[in-house]
Amino acid sequence: MTSNLLTRGAMITAVSALALSMSACGGSSDEAASSASSAASSGMSSGMSSTAPSSSSSAPMTSAAADAEPFGAGCALVPADGAGSFSGMTADPVATAASNNPVLSTLVQAVTAAELGDTLNGAQDITVLAPANSAFEAVPADALQALLADTTQLTAVLTHHVIDGRLTPEELAGTHTTLNGDEVTIEGSGEDFTIAGTGTVLMAADASVVCGNVQTANATVYIIDQVLAPTA
Repeated sequence: MTSNLLTRGAMITAVSALALSMSACGGSSDEAASSASSAASSGMSSGMSSTAPSSSSSAPMTSAAADAEPFGAGCALVPADGAGSFSGMTADPVATAASNNPVLSTLVQAVTAAELGDTLNGAQDITVLAPANSAFEAVPADALQALLADTTQLTAVLTHHVIDGRLTPEELAGTHTTLNGDEVTIEGSGEDFTIAGTGTVLMAADASVVCGNVQTANATVYIIDQVLAPTA
């Protein structure tokens, strides 16, 4: 996959130069995320470009996945009922399920901008490291808007968060090949998992799983608190 990524140096420069602009973009980001969520719900199957072979989105979960419970402090922010709840998300493929979950509204905006809805919804058995809204909010506003406007770079960033196969918590730790064709290394065990800060966009603190083992019709989702940076 071709990906013109911002260099790590450029991203660090953007973080330093644009940190004061984060609060100024809050209102427009919320409106864009809300609009993108609606678009994702209604348009995920409408001819978006695809970077991976498509397959049925209604593949049944394994019994182990179906019996597993989500974990993590961030799970308290997920709706208790409705389409965006844990039980509601199991009925939809991952991009559609995310569009119903308010914790992931900025991610939905990004997926819509990159036209990756069909790719994610059509994949069978994947693991998604899904940045929560707070992860995107930590990126300076101008840098985030530039990322959302650069389809090639955005596609590389988003597909770096997708791993083939539904990884259980027992399988999550390790080095995994991503849909972007590079690798992501996850450390930890039990209910405590991290990705080194050097593997994040901000290159600061480690990224942590804040709500893990969330099931959708075709994916296992681990919600994380930072946006990861592709290495290829």
